[in-house]
Amino acid sequence: MTAATPLARPLDGVRVIEVGQLLAGPFAGTILGYYGAEVIKVEPPNDGDPIRTWRECKNGQGLWWSSLARNKKCVTLNLREAEGQKMMRELLAKSDVLIENFRPGTMEKWGLGPGDVKQFHPGLIYTRISGYGQTGPYAPRAGFASVCEAFGGFRYVNGFPGQPSVRPNLSIGDTLAGIHAALGILLAYINRGRDAAHRGQVVDVAIYEAVYNLLEGVVPEYSGAGVVREMSGSTLTGIVPSNIYPTADGKTIVIGANTNPMFQRLSELMGMPEMAADPRYKDNNTRVANQAELDAAIGRWTGSLPQQECLAKLDAAGVAAGPIYSVADMMVDPQYQARGMFETVEVNGEELAIPALCPVLADTPGRTDWPGAKLGAHTDDVYAELLGLDDAERAKLREAGII
Repeated sequence: MTAATPLARPLDGVRVIEVGQLLAGPFAGTILGYYGAEVIKVEPPNDGDPIRTWRECKNGQGLWWSSLARNKKCVTLNLREAEGQKMMRELLAKSDVLIENFRPGTMEKWGLGPGDVKQFHPGLIYTRISGYGQTGPYAPRAGFASVCEAFGGFRYVNGFPGQPSVRPNLSIGDTLAGIHAALGILLAYINRGRDAAHRGQVVDVAIYEAVYNLLEGVVPEYSGAGVVREMSGSTLTGIVPSNIYPTADGKTIVIGANTNPMFQRLSELMGMPEMAADPRYKDNNTRVANQAELDAAIGRWTGSLPQQECLAKLDAAGVAAGPIYSVADMMVDPQYQARGMFETVEVNGEELAIPALCPVLADTPGRTDWPGAKLGAHTDDVYAELLGLDDAERAKLREAGII
């Protein structure tokens, strides 16, 4: 019986060189590789990407690595040495995309900046991710996600009034920058296909700007009305009801019933249909003005029911509501299962669940072909195939610390 041929993916045939480390640059590479691109991840010899051993580890390797480095061909190359820089130029000459997330000026120091590369490969899409972008007075600064989330305005609106801002327990800035980089690469790739000269361009992603893109109406509301969006705890400023409410079994749920028709359905479900016509709650503006007493009334109703019964009633009434899930909850939920949101890979002979990536494409879906590989796992194959280096030449490069 012949094995089924894997479905084509939208980025099949696109070659990407990833020289970034940690999360922002590598996540862009992860997205592209999931949808078919050949991603060659270049790491320094000996140590590799520090994120290989971050957080929970098993057999000396971070569990996260299996997800973040999926579908990537892992090679080693010392870019601090002239020979390594020469080899990188040869790799770039045969590629479509470069992703780097070093501090601005690093690639130029190595003779690998956009101006250098353009001389021999004007079609390359040169993607740069940094804290503050490649221009402006702050460009040279170091910029990790935590700092850029604060500078980009995200941290200012997160937390409870009168208390220090809080940080969600995820590197949101880095992940957002990776998504923006992937989007920028695809836009530049489309443009290159339309350009008669097949020219690439620089994609310049700043982590703080990726965060800044989340700010919705914050800027026009300040410019037009002088209103500064402040922290609002578990609520969303100007949208009511939208909050966390307790249930009888000590759990919580989120209800978002901020449209007038949905609020009417919620009022009827709670046995208080008159609330929808009450002048205090008749529209969103009046509900905002009376948020505390309205939330208290909703909380009394949810607090009289166990979580699952409460959610079932809300769902039947057509009111948007849901539980606050941990990863343990996600992995057993039928919606996640039905949508294929977990993929299973084998790592050191053991099965490991990793998250599928989105969006879901109906005809050309992405997929995981292999988990994150060991350091240098593909060095010999890639350098033999793309650079024509034989065993003796590679051995010499290893001895010199180049690969």
